[in-house]
Amino acid sequence: MRWQRWAALGLAGVAAVALYNLIPDSSAPSANRQAEIKTVKNPAEEHKLKQMMLKRDMTATERLARLDAKRHLRLLADKFAAAQPGKLPTDAGDLQKDHKQFPSLRWYTGKQEREFRAEKFRLEAAEQKQLDTYLGFARNALRKGNSYESPGFPQGNPKYVVAAEPAQGKNQQGMIAVLDMGILSRVQDHQHKNLRLIPYPKEGKYKIESVHADTLQDITVKTGHDNEKASHYYENEIVVTFGKAPSAADMKKIERDLRCKPAQNIGNTYIFRSESMDMKQLTTYFKKHWKPNHVEPHYLYMTNENVTGLGDENPEIPNDLLFSEYQWNLPIIETNRGWKLSKGSNDVIVGVVDTGVDLKHPDLQGRLLKGYNVVSPGDDPVDDVGHGTHVAGIISANVNNNEGIAGMMWGGKILPVKALDKTGSGTTYSVAQGIIWATDHGAKVINMSLGNYADAQFLHEAIKYAFDRDVVLIAATGNDNTERPGYPAAYPEVLSVSATDYHLQRASFSNYGDYVDVMAPGESIASTYPDNQYAALSGTSMASPHVSALAALIRSVNPKLKNTEVMDIIRKNVIDLGDPGHDKYFGYGQIDVFSALESAQGNSAPLQFWPQSMQRKMNKILNDAM
Repeated sequence: MRWQRWAALGLAGVAAVALYNLIPDSSAPSANRQAEIKTVKNPAEEHKLKQMMLKRDMTATERLARLDAKRHLRLLADKFAAAQPGKLPTDAGDLQKDHKQFPSLRWYTGKQEREFRAEKFRLEAAEQKQLDTYLGFARNALRKGNSYESPGFPQGNPKYVVAAEPAQGKNQQGMIAVLDMGILSRVQDHQHKNLRLIPYPKEGKYKIESVHADTLQDITVKTGHDNEKASHYYENEIVVTFGKAPSAADMKKIERDLRCKPAQNIGNTYIFRSESMDMKQLTTYFKKHWKPNHVEPHYLYMTNENVTGLGDENPEIPNDLLFSEYQWNLPIIETNRGWKLSKGSNDVIVGVVDTGVDLKHPDLQGRLLKGYNVVSPGDDPVDDVGHGTHVAGIISANVNNNEGIAGMMWGGKILPVKALDKTGSGTTYSVAQGIIWATDHGAKVINMSLGNYADAQFLHEAIKYAFDRDVVLIAATGNDNTERPGYPAAYPEVLSVSATDYHLQRASFSNYGDYVDVMAPGESIASTYPDNQYAALSGTSMASPHVSALAALIRSVNPKLKNTEVMDIIRKNVIDLGDPGHDKYFGYGQIDVFSALESAQGNSAPLQFWPQSMQRKMNKILNDAM
């Protein structure tokens, strides 16, 4: 389609859109949270609730910053300790170039101290006095071989933290840092702007008034995954892994001995079904005559997901620094188990139409393609807000690199499209142009963590342009706890995503309605942030990229699927929450990465997951019959 036509349509109807990036609740129990949602009846009460949510996000962000700093300090301390006398490495200065959060680094040996100080780092007299006190505590800790972290200072408006890490195996030596906690004020400003969408146009067809809902009913969470507690296997079958694949003659002999049909196999692993032997006899036979690497029963049901061997569904745990402690959002949607089926493909491109991306973030290196800046054509799509960088990290931050967080995709590429400006907002035209550009440049999935309550024809035309070209379109529903449809999420061509918390409850801020398709985690989600940092943010903006990543994983495992088929797989393979089937509070349910990928592979699941696949099918039949 010609750009001129799009421009003409865009000028005819320009509406404002904004980020859907809000904040989670406090850690109150689920029942109380639902009561809070129901009783939010005026702006003052809603503001109070969201301030509680903001506090939690900022607390989590501070922890992320401290933990990430500890890793850098340990690495620096070990490198300095291993350096030749009189030849200090350049790593401290190199780190400061790309990590502005370290304005002062000090190598301490117990007797001497060498400071690497950013040129613009200046403190007021009172701040310097507090710094000197905490530096003294840090030195004392290093002399004893201990780590150290100070509280934030100055009190009341903390800007800095002092941290120290000892060098491994070196008495009294270590690295001390002054950590600039400016990320907290950035996150706070970021979230304050997004407590509301930007003002709606005051006249014309796009005039919209805010609506607050107070009729949410208590929902009991339901999940069939809790029923996987039995361990049964086929009595006359066995799974055998050979060191070397049997020859044709060997297979003929085994078939004669067992009186069985040709076995199913993946590589050197085979399933044999005997007409004359039970499991114990089969085990004895193979161990005595064939010396296999491994034999095990052919399980029909998993035992608490702890079966060993090829049938192993133990989740894969990456070594990313912040994964185990902070990324609750990936295990709860079965991402780790899903990685057994697919980790993504670099052939699948995910367009992120947002505020741009931090193009230099170490946890996104190798994941980013050359994108486009709609706001300022000719410039790189650099993120000057933080929102787009956070979204991109959820989808495809590097995994298993001992750095920061793990994205949902080990493979896959991000196509950054900057359609929102430094205020976090943009016009219908800029967003539509971003969608079209991403479509024309190879995106097979497009994430849109943005929206407005205005149904703009031009934006819908851009959505249909992408949809007709087989793009899977994913969008956030919004964060006003309202049933009013937001766009582009409410368009029929778009898979709409609302947010859950870690209790599998609807997040208190999350929009709802009959147009909602699925849910995904959206509270205090840890991800990448500009200036090589990490932050915890909340909102349906954070839920949406989980679903975009799942769509990309599905297109990786089965590239032949059409966009409509991908969307159906996501909708049909969920953890059903709320009322059975589709309901306005939870859509079809929360996404299940493993189940969706299993379904995407076709009717016949991979051999090693056939028992689990059969169990799920049996459970579904039983549940449907009840």
